[in-house]
Amino acid sequence: MAPRSKGTRTACASTSLSTNGWGCPRVSPPRILTVAETGSTNADLLALARDGSAEDGLWLRAERQTAGRGRQGRDWQSPAGNLYASTLVRLSPGDPPAPTLALVAAVALDEVVERLLPSPRAAKLRVKWPNDLLIDGAKLSGILLERSGDWVVVGIGVNVAHHPALADRATTSLVAEGVAIDAATLAARLAEMLAAWLHLWRDDGLSPVTARWRERAHPPGTPLVARLPDGECVEGRFDTLGDDGALRLRLAGGATRVIHAADVFLV
Repeated sequence: MAPRSKGTRTACASTSLSTNGWGCPRVSPPRILTVAETGSTNADLLALARDGSAEDGLWLRAERQTAGRGRQGRDWQSPAGNLYASTLVRLSPGDPPAPTLALVAAVALDEVVERLLPSPRAAKLRVKWPNDLLIDGAKLSGILLERSGDWVVVGIGVNVAHHPALADRATTSLVAEGVAIDAATLAARLAEMLAAWLHLWRDDGLSPVTARWRERAHPPGTPLVARLPDGECVEGRFDTLGDDGALRLRLAGGATRVIHAADVFLV
């Protein structure tokens, strides 16, 4: 197990006796439903929320998905053995902006994965804006938010046993990185970690989340290309994460471009 990062606050740094085995504050274990196969865990949970049949914090995990999707509607390959899971967050007055749940999910997943990786590989783990986890530049996971009214579903896919061969980016899996864990165990640990980070997000605001995200991201000055939804490509260097969760990209001429939605690639 890798040593824990020092510096910014983590969600599970409590030394109270009332903790679980991961050091997270003891809370009621999140309810995780598991199905052998479904089209999309995001779509299923949104349907339950609309029907009034779901509660805040409910998780759904599928062994396989037949219609999994990533950001901007891309297909998400879903072979058995990887993690395909979604959870519901019911927004309350006073919560930080809903899109920042992408950052919450990213730091929660990062904290779980960092503890699992062998030390040499844990040092290569980074968060890429807004919520991808990369190990030595290879993509390990993806996160997709969808909203219906006051409900936000947070979908998380992690390459546990397999990783796809993609033409436009390197990929990896936990097994390839030397981690022996199954998707069900990973889901349980992630559910508890995300609950702890959501507690911070709601009680302390976005500041501890963005501070942790900046610590876990690639360093300032990293060359990036941002592909915007309208097709425009913006090249620059990573400046920082804005307090609102936006990407701040330093352009060649010295100006700063603030980006709220894009596919981002390391150069």
